[in-house]
Amino acid sequence: MLVKYTTRHVRIFTAEVKENELVENDKILTLDIDPDNEFIWNEDILEKVYRKFDELIEFSSGEDLTDYNLNYIGSSLEDFIRDLLQKGDISYNLGGRSPNYSMGLPRVRNLETEGKYNL
Repeated sequence: MLVKYTTRHVRIFTAEVKENELVENDKILTLDIDPDNEFIWNEDILEKVYRKFDELIEFSSGEDLTDYNLNYIGSSLEDFIRDLLQKGDISYNLGGRSPNYSMGLPRVRNLETEGKYNL
């Protein structure tokens, strides 16, 4: 049986990708990060998310793979992504097809108050 956790930014499936199709596999968890491209990512930050995913799986090892456990992993990843956004490690993709600022309004720098301009 396919077990899954899906939100706007994180999708986790008990499946593997074969020829662009999800094939059920209760031994493998597949992670899809930000499928709607709401954020701008770089490879180093994506690697951090995958490492966090691996840590969460390791923490849950030995437990049955239930909806509850998968929700814990997915919710923890959502929180991790929110932290990355708040720290400025990722930013909203303002050119995306459907920006909704689901993790808070984007920060806009005010160059006048930061002393970048001398008016």
